[in-house]
Amino acid sequence: MTDNTGSAPLSGRVAGSPGALWHEEVLGPHFQYEVANLLPWYVVIEKVLAVEYSRLGVVTDAEARELGQALHGTDTEALVADPSANMSDITFALERYVEQRLTHPIPSWHVDRSRNDCQATAQLMFGRQELTGVARMLAEFGEAVHRLAESSREMPMPGYTHFQAAQIISPGYYLAAVSEQVLHTLRRLLSTYDGLDACPLGSGAMAGQELAWDRDRMARLLGFRRTQPVALTGVASRGWVAEVTADMGVLGVALSRFATDLLTWGSSELGFIDLPDELCGISSAMPQKKNFPVLERIRGRTAHLSTYHLDTVLGQRNTPYTNLVEVGKEAGANLATAYATLRSVLRLFTEVVGRLTFRADRMRAACEREYLGGFALANDLTLREGVPWRRAQVVAGAYIVAAIEAGLSPDKPDADLLRRVAEERGFALVDPAAALGAVRDVDAGLRRPASAGSAHPDATAAVLRDQEGEYGRLRAEWDLRAARVSGGLAETDGLLGIGQ
Repeated sequence: MTDNTGSAPLSGRVAGSPGALWHEEVLGPHFQYEVANLLPWYVVIEKVLAVEYSRLGVVTDAEARELGQALHGTDTEALVADPSANMSDITFALERYVEQRLTHPIPSWHVDRSRNDCQATAQLMFGRQELTGVARMLAEFGEAVHRLAESSREMPMPGYTHFQAAQIISPGYYLAAVSEQVLHTLRRLLSTYDGLDACPLGSGAMAGQELAWDRDRMARLLGFRRTQPVALTGVASRGWVAEVTADMGVLGVALSRFATDLLTWGSSELGFIDLPDELCGISSAMPQKKNFPVLERIRGRTAHLSTYHLDTVLGQRNTPYTNLVEVGKEAGANLATAYATLRSVLRLFTEVVGRLTFRADRMRAACEREYLGGFALANDLTLREGVPWRRAQVVAGAYIVAAIEAGLSPDKPDADLLRRVAEERGFALVDPAAALGAVRDVDAGLRRPASAGSAHPDATAAVLRDQEGEYGRLRAEWDLRAARVSGGLAETDGLLGIGQ
């Protein structure tokens, strides 16, 4: 048999090669995208298929090893989109690259094969690997938040509702909530990972394959937990892309809200936080200003995450449920960019959290000038003086209005004023000074809540202890999944004699 595979046509149905415009606008750029993001996974898939061909008896063990060695040495620089030689298709380019490095032709190589399931598998392996990477970065961000929470849980600061100072909390309490959101997202991402961890390889073009492929073994060698049970789903569905980008979009919303609070706290009016100069910006016109553009960048980039999810969803809707370029390529065109954007956000935000300092004096001063003990005063009027709760709310509010009008600060309560306000509303107080204790003491105000999960420093500490254990558990779960992948790939190379 004459070996002319290097120049043989790739199709008997279509004469000629892709046109210049088609190559320049579509095939060439997509080829470069796949080389940059998917080529390692195509190589791994081809290795597993070589192992499976050997098991099936389609190729000899020696031929499988030769294929494996040629694949293992794939030179990314040598793979070039060429309309005449490989139709600017990465699968054909890889096939031609390997064929040129074999000692003799292997006619059965690529028998009973389709690009459809190989592409779906490569995309999924890329998405899975990237998901593991961003999950680990998110855990690092969460742990940085957790450390800052631990160091600031006893610093009083105003908590805000409806953009108004409301109750005394601490930065640590607030950051414990941020950390809880991170843990929730890590659990959500883990669930998403497990949902997509089903191998499409062996689905063929859409109806399965004619040889008795051992799909379970191929899935294991590729590091998947299971196979995709229905071949059509394997090549038709890119629902996992929508799920991953949805998770990133939801996380982006939460991160943008946290960044917004930091921007508010860093305003010249509040001045609760500061960042080192190397993370700050200046005004070209107003020399007195120290800006925090890094927070604006973080918040701005989180918006892109929701956009990428919308792009994925719109790219898939109203398409038939089968293998399509529109779904398999166009609808996921921004997935790599979405991952890169989230990595950038997490790198920036982790640095900000690690370098951020709180101005305890400014936060305490804000607590001292606001009547943040109004809720506690109403509680004490009910519990100490027997004033019905809703009426106690009225008395407490009227006292605060009267005190402000009289120029009294919260740290200088007036028991006689409270007595008169209560009497005007039909209530005689026994010990108004005791009830006002809740208004004057900022530190006591932080420690008044007694319920689990409250702003009390001890309650915050308990939450942080639980969160620390959860970070450890989730890290271990992600490590298990990464080990399954690395173990499968190592087993594949071992079967092909690579590295021996």
